[in-house]
Amino acid sequence: MIVLKIDNITKHFGGLTALKKASFDVSKGQIKSVIGPNGAGKTTLFNIISGLIRPDAGCIFFFGKDITKNVPEENAHIGIARTFQVTKPFLNMTVLQNVMIGALKETSNVGNTRKKAIEILKFLGMEKIKDVFPGNLTVEDRKRLELARALALEPSLLLLDEVMAGLNPSEVEDFKKILSNIRNAGMTILLIEHVLHAVLSLSDEVVVLNYGEKIFDGSPKEVVKDQRVIEAYLGGDFL
Repeated sequence: MIVLKIDNITKHFGGLTALKKASFDVSKGQIKSVIGPNGAGKTTLFNIISGLIRPDAGCIFFFGKDITKNVPEENAHIGIARTFQVTKPFLNMTVLQNVMIGALKETSNVGNTRKKAIEILKFLGMEKIKDVFPGNLTVEDRKRLELARALALEPSLLLLDEVMAGLNPSEVEDFKKILSNIRNAGMTILLIEHVLHAVLSLSDEVVVLNYGEKIFDGSPKEVVKDQRVIEAYLGGDFL
């Protein structure tokens, strides 16, 4: 089953073409990664999918429904959640309170939202820091909090924008396990990431963007052998 269909998405910013007729599908239960050099259009694509900006051409389909003109609030309610490269917690609220905000999407019952938020924090190994304020968290824990806030929306599709950036190798391994567990629980993940060994070990499929154009869409085993990808992004040293 196709969860997300990107159909010929094009986006211009003045004279700059950020995306040019980008198309690909994401199937239910997949971890699909989007990689490419800086400026390739990856975050612009996420902004379009989540409803922050509109494309100049093309359409976005979610479970077959055209959501191209949706705003972020509408997408959150139908089951799309995202994280941001730069974490944006509410600094005057505790970790638990931050997660509860997302859990309020379906109910105003504070007791139920607290219970749900605590379950998410336990799942992410954060229950011991539930009363800490975000300003006192490590980089890794801030990343986990960003993920927890997205999970609180109970999405069908999770858009993760560089959740492993800035983490050390041990922390990356921990995040890989978390993302595998999320996928095993039935969620579909679209991942932007520069930590290539994580991308290659986690992903079912990989899309490569370069100057806004899709130059590859296939398996992790194939992507490292594709000459266009090597020249545009991986480089000869990667091999």
